[in-house]
Order: sequence, then structure tokens, then C-alpha cells
Amino acid sequence: MKTTPAHNNRIAIMTFSSVYPHYVAKVEKKGRSKEELHMVIMWLTGYSKSELDEHINTTTTFTTFFKNASLHPNAQLIKGVICGYRVEEIENDLTRQVRYLDKLVDELAKGRSMEKILRTL
Repeated sequence: MKTTPAHNNRIAIMTFSSVYPHYVAKVEKKGRSKEELHMVIMWLTGYSKSELDEHINTTTTFTTFFKNASLHPNAQLIKGVICGYRVEEIENDLTRQVRYLDKLVDELAKGRSMEKILRTL
């Protein structure tokens, strides 16, 4: 399934802080911790704890959030379907990066081990 320009734009202007509480609720509802969520986000983005806290407490758009991130070299190993899209087939870089994050949060909530989520080989 291809993303549309309107879909990509909607993701680009969405703020990280508006989505973050949903990530927290999803993982905590399934017995995982906020600390594990932070570990996953920091692994993907290369952000430190203080940098992540800054994004949580400000209105950073996903565009800025990922523009300033240093994506983990193993991020391309994230595969599968999230929100009806096969992650590895998404052509728009930003949309693919946001879906990488969504996929990792989903895996965390489903109880997958941290070693598998963080793609340690």
C-alpha cells in the first residue's frame, strides 16, 4: 500500500509530544515500562535521555524529531506491517521512520524481548 502526499504531510506536522502519551499507555497497558519505551526510542533515534525529555515536553513535529535524530544503523532491519503499511516498502523517508517507531512500540507492547526489538545480531 502506497502512502499519499496528504498522509505523509499529516505525519510530518504531527507533534511527537501528542503521540507520546499513546505510546506510554499502549506499553503500560501490556505490562511494559516507560523506561523500556524510552530505551526503544533512544535506540532508534540516538537521542540521550535529556534530549528525549526535551522532545516529550515541547511541540516538536515528527519532521524535526527525525531530522535531528541519528537513526540506528540496524533500523532498516525493522520489517512488517503497521497501520496497514509494510514498513520496508514505504517510500517517504519520514513516514517510514515514524512507522519504524510505531512498529517498535507495537513489538514492545506485544511482549517481544528487548534483544529482538533492538535488532541485536
